Amino acid sequence: MAAKIKKGDKVVVLSGKDKGKTGEVLQVMPKDERAVVKGVAMVVRHQRQTQSQEGGLIHKEGTIHLSNIALADPTTGKATRVGFQTLDDGRKVRVAKRSGERIDA
Repeated sequence: MAAKIKKGDKVVVLSGKDKGKTGEVLQVMPKDERAVVKGVAMVVRHQRQTQSQEGGLIHKEGTIHLSNIALADPTTGKATRVGFQTLDDGRKVRVAKRSGERIDA
């Protein structure tokens, strides 16, 4: 099965405390059905001081379930569903359902 959301995509958060925020996908975990989105679902980690790094509170992105994010339409930036289209040369590309715009180059 082809992935609907990939690393580097611009996505919109559909639900949760960060609803409405947009960000870039940093990592996708297909087995867990989760993704890490830049600036979304921020968590605080308590870091113990070591010889190589400073201790204290570290803010970093947590994971968000794939059902709670949607691809941002390339033309409008609004949330859109993803469809697939087969090109003449046999390649399969992702298409935004809202505008019909191709997502993959």
